[in-house]
Amino acid sequence: MATHHGKEGSVKIGSNVLAEIKSFSLDETAETVADTAMGDTAASYLVGLTDGSGSIECHWDETDTNGQVAMTAGASVTLNLYPEGAGAGDTYATMTALITSVGVSVDMGDIVSRSFGFQSSGGITWGTV
Repeated sequence: MATHHGKEGSVKIGSNVLAEIKSFSLDETAETVADTAMGDTAASYLVGLTDGSGSIECHWDETDTNGQVAMTAGASVTLNLYPEGAGAGDTYATMTALITSVGVSVDMGDIVSRSFGFQSSGGITWGTV
């Protein structure tokens, strides 16, 4: 069984590497629709539409014009998430993502950070580099 360390992760906006990533998350869901009828003895369901959303946390880098600066609230980007790295044979998720939130956090004793929320549009595809 293969395991991976979080330091291997990477995020790209199109083909541009997003600078200073601290973490990212991706949640995929599938809605269910009840198809239970009178006379059935147990509930039954069909899978409906799939969906995905997540977040990205970075150290602030205002010079990352093709990454952090390009991810404004409301922007549509091609988002590629690489949980195990972006080398040959590594698995990654790709999607059209709508940037739903952009935040900044400033703490006197810490590095300034940026946060991005996203919503997939049109589905998530998993592939191999």
